[in-house]
Order: sequence, then C-alpha cells, then structure tokens
Amino acid sequence: MSTPAGVVERLTGLVGALRAHGVRIGTGETVDAARALEALGFADRELLREGLAATLLHGTAQRSVFDPVFDLYFPRGVGAPGAEPADRDELRDRLAGALAADDRAMMARLAAEAVDGLGGYGSSPESDGWSSYQTLDRLRPQTLLARVRTQVRGQQNGGAAFADRLLDDEIRRRIEAFRAMVAAEARRRVAERRGRDMIARRAVRPTADRVDFLFAGRDQLAQLRRTVQPLARKLATRLAARRRRAARGTIDLRRTLRGSLSTGGVPIRPVLRRRRPVRPELVLLCDVSGSVSGFSDFTMLLVQALHDQFSKVRVFAFVNRIDEVTGLLDHGTADPEGLGARIRAEATLTGWHGSSDYGVALGEFAERYGDAVGPRTTVFVLGDARTNMSDPNLPAVRRIAERARRVYWLNPEQRAQWGTGDSAAPAYADLVEMYECRTARQLGGLIARLLPV
Repeated sequence: MSTPAGVVERLTGLVGALRAHGVRIGTGETVDAARALEALGFADRELLREGLAATLLHGTAQRSVFDPVFDLYFPRGVGAPGAEPADRDELRDRLAGALAADDRAMMARLAAEAVDGLGGYGSSPESDGWSSYQTLDRLRPQTLLARVRTQVRGQQNGGAAFADRLLDDEIRRRIEAFRAMVAAEARRRVAERRGRDMIARRAVRPTADRVDFLFAGRDQLAQLRRTVQPLARKLATRLAARRRRAARGTIDLRRTLRGSLSTGGVPIRPVLRRRRPVRPELVLLCDVSGSVSGFSDFTMLLVQALHDQFSKVRVFAFVNRIDEVTGLLDHGTADPEGLGARIRAEATLTGWHGSSDYGVALGEFAERYGDAVGPRTTVFVLGDARTNMSDPNLPAVRRIAERARRVYWLNPEQRAQWGTGDSAAPAYADLVEMYECRTARQLGGLIARLLPV
C-alpha cells in the first residue's frame, strides 16, 4: 500500500510522546505498530486506534494517556470544518438529537463545529486559540438531559423502557463522551498551531502513577488506590529477590583463606558468612493534614499490602497530636477510599488547634511510643516538614534516629521548595535521610530501594 506523506513522522511522534509520559515502548513494539498501521490503513480510524494500542501498550491503565495522544497525531481532520458555523441554539438542537440516538459520528462532527463556532479566542494569527472550557461553557450540554430523556422516551414507542435513574445515567455518560470529544478537538486545533509534541507533553494528563500527590484530584487519588495491590505484588517480588540474594551472605575471608591451603593458597572455594533470616520491623509516622493526606493514605495502604514482608508493622498518624492507627488500617483494607476519613474520625490527631505541628507530634511519639522503635526497626516519616513556624523539635528526631536501625523521611514537595517559608526540611535532613517523593512511581522506586531485607 502507498504510505501517505508524514505518516512515519506521526507514528514516531506518537511513540515519543507516549515515552515522555512514562509508557515503556521499545523498538520491537514500534516496528509492530508500523506493520499494524500498514495492514489496517486509515479507512477506519477507531480500528487503527485499537491496533496501535494493542501493539504499543502493556496494560489498560495506559489508555488514559494513549487516547488523547493518538487524537493529536492521528486526528479526524485538519483545520476547521469549513462550513459556516451554526448558532448556539441550532447546535444544541442537533446535539440533543445526536445524544438521543447515541450517534457518535454526529457527536464528533458537532464537537468540531462547536469548537469552531464557540471556542475560539484572540484576534490575530499569533494569538488565536481554541478553548474546550469556553466551548462547553457556552454550549452547556449538561442542561440537555431532560430534553434528551424526552426524545429517548418518544423513540421507545411504548416498548420496554429504562428506569428513569438508569436512563439518566446513560444520558450523562453520552454527555461526558461528547465533552471528551470537544476537549480532544480543542487540543487538536491548538496542536496544529503550536506543535503536536508540545501539546502532547503539556496538555495530556499523565498516568496515575506520575500524578503529583499534592495536586491530585479526588478521581486521580481513587485511581491511585486501585493501583495499590498490583504495585504491592511487584514490590513484594523485588523484596523477596533481594532477601534471597542477601541470605547468601558475604565472603568469610579467614575461613576462605584457611580452606585455600589445600589448593596451594588459591581460594577456589569461597566460604560465605550465612545470614540469619530475620524479617525487619517497620514504623510509619504519617502527616495526614491538608493536601499531604493523599500521599500518606496511599503509602499506608501500600505498606499494609506489603505487611507479610515484615515481622511487625506499626502505623502512627498525626496533625499536631499523634495516635496509633495500625488497627484502623488492618480493618480498612476493604474500604481504602474511607481510610483517611476513618483515621481522622477515630484517632486523636489535634489538640487546641488544627494546624500541623511536627515538633509536638514527634516529641509525643518519642515519649509515648518509644518502645515501638528498636535496633531492628526502620522508621519512615511521611510529610512536607512544614511546621507552621513552630519549634521543629530536632532533639526528638535525634532520639528516634538513635534508637532505630534507619530513619527515612519521604517528602512530597519538590526539593526546590525545601527550606522555603515554614519548611524545616533542611534541618530534619541533617539528622535523617530525606527523599523527594512526589508520585506513586517515585514512591515505588524508593520503597523497593530503601526497605530493609
């Protein structure tokens, strides 16, 4: 078949954009995608989408990135629809009919017309752009629900009808699909003007494991919680492999040299010091205030899923008071989304004010729960180290570090923000090892590297 001009560049651009979002694509997958593109052609765009997804992706979780990037590099069309745009009321009438019939092709055409007619802004070629937010704000498709419901009822002609609630849910799903089409069309228009590569990097939402904990929305945090069990299985496999390697021990030089006397001093048979297999203890100290709570909740759930890798796990939560929540975590595995609310409702985390106070909380831990830390204990502190201008209580951290085997501090703020404003991160980092941990991907790597064996 003849290959249209620019197709190779579009495919390699697609692969590059996906790699920039953390999707692992090798040369073999790229070659397979090129063969799929050649075999499928461009007659059926959705078939091409599924073919490229099947050859390039390794799981369904990556579709949230793949689909909008595919729309940029293999769009439905280029430029504006070309016809004179209809006015707002006519667009709404036609959209209501398309939603009632669930006509996806018509909805896609209307999305292009809506962006062209309602989403443009600017007055010069250099400043012109298109906004999906402006388009949807003017068109207001969510207000068509009642009209679409009436049309669907009329199309049923007295046949078996959905229950009202089920029908409304189905119509809302169609409206959300149309909203996604508008967003994709606006991105495509902007990409034509500013370049697909830049828009693919900046305008496409990253996968859940690359979302910054401090800026993740409710839906993104819920998606992250669903990744806890798969991530825990992967980390457990890595920890088990590390434990097997560590169990082999190090070379016992004295015994090896003694054994080499029978071979003229050549150490042919190294003798290893056998390690006694002992599973370590783990303690988590988690700041659950404000935006940091999403980071702490996810980490607590991950450690709970790894519980079998340790002889003992104890979890403590704090705002300006600290309380043990190990029992709440054990009983909360069936309801991960309610973990944070349950901890804040049942644990004593605040005193006379509701702001975080690391100094008071860490001091209280050192005094009340000092027996939780011993020579086999690894302590993880989770929080941004922002003290609200209160005393950071460095002596309490020093006492914890002296008792523990290791203390690691995972900070969800980017390193450039440490020490700014009320952040005591540099002071704490002088006493314990502190690591930037902004995403689930970073957290998984740190847990695999830092957890003791």
